[in-house]
Amino acid sequence: MAHAQAHDAASLTTTLAERFRATRALTEALAAPLSESDATIQSMEDASPAKWHLAHVTWFWETFLLRNHLPDYALFDERWPFLFNSYYEAEGERHARSHRGLITRPSLAEVFDYRQAVTEAMAPLLEREELRPLVELGIAHEQQHQELLLTDIKHGLFQNPLGPAMWESARPREGGGLRPSNESPAARDPRLREGSAWHSHPGGIALVGHEGAGFAFDNEGPRHRVLLEPFALASTLVTNAEWQEFIDDRGYETASLWLSDGWAWVRQHGIAAPDYWRANGGAGEYFTHQGWQERDAHAPVTHISFYEADAYATWAGARLPTEFEWEAIAQEHDPAGGNQLDTAGPPMPVGSDRLFGDCWQFTRSAYLPYPRYQPPAGAVGEYNGKFMSGQVVLRGASCATVRGHSRRSYRNFFYPHQRWQFTGLRLAKDA
Repeated sequence: MAHAQAHDAASLTTTLAERFRATRALTEALAAPLSESDATIQSMEDASPAKWHLAHVTWFWETFLLRNHLPDYALFDERWPFLFNSYYEAEGERHARSHRGLITRPSLAEVFDYRQAVTEAMAPLLEREELRPLVELGIAHEQQHQELLLTDIKHGLFQNPLGPAMWESARPREGGGLRPSNESPAARDPRLREGSAWHSHPGGIALVGHEGAGFAFDNEGPRHRVLLEPFALASTLVTNAEWQEFIDDRGYETASLWLSDGWAWVRQHGIAAPDYWRANGGAGEYFTHQGWQERDAHAPVTHISFYEADAYATWAGARLPTEFEWEAIAQEHDPAGGNQLDTAGPPMPVGSDRLFGDCWQFTRSAYLPYPRYQPPAGAVGEYNGKFMSGQVVLRGASCATVRGHSRRSYRNFFYPHQRWQFTGLRLAKDA
């Protein structure tokens, strides 16, 4: 297995080629602690093996850039596009998503050889200005899979009764973690927060969506007007301690707090706490990339579903924000701030006064196209648009999001029941 040193993903790079190489190196550094078995497991259909992520992002570069724009390029292995295509119908038949964990061959070493060959072959294309938008898309795509690699392997290791650690020690934290040390219980109770604990907005017509130069996914535009009523958005994320109060108040047992679909989900699956939580002799613990750890009461709660976030907001006498309310507040905040991923190491929510970082934040907005939205032509048009059904929008960034990847207009999206990502919530209320 090829091992890579950790690289600083947030360092200032001056060329597209440098950003490309830094992204490729970070992916390999994230996978470096994994054994062949670790990298091959698939713990559920929503998750993919780390080895598959390593190969799929490489297939993306090979398929959409090298094959189409480098004369006489020969595929590394003509059999592999069938294995590592994800959902691109225009690229033909592919291996079933639910069976990705059965791809024991090629080996992890062979996949690293594939990555090296494609990385080297990309060199002449990185200097071609007309390909910049496609290279930017490829970088953003690989960064998305870096986060998925981390969350998918966490779910896989969680299935092991031994609770194995992927990393033994924490990575350095950058971006300004902030945890209240002497905060009173009243100050932590979202039902009692007032004044400076909220970002107020007077309402009115707001412009939302990506604007100006720089990369953005197609689902972030076109920029358009929305009408906002006066509202306020909490200045902090809901914490583990606050979530424990919800549990202690029988929140998971009170049907009146839940949407109908959410209540059915809770009862069907016996949901009684966020994912990765357990009680160990009365002490709260959660599973992390460093194995089982004592639960940090002041850290933001994560690994919750939309159903849970909505029920908590109802219990707290508040609500979830719309994605447009969240974006209106975000205009005054730095997307590169907060606790995000800078180097290869265990991601961990720690708490911050920033709007971005720690965990993706649920909104109550359905993932739908903006007015005048048109997906791009060709296979890359399948990237976002065809998933605009039945999912909800999340905003911000998480501790597993590469710093610089997110934007104020960035729209993440998942189904209401999914919670293996670093998902949390920030409350809103009508003014």
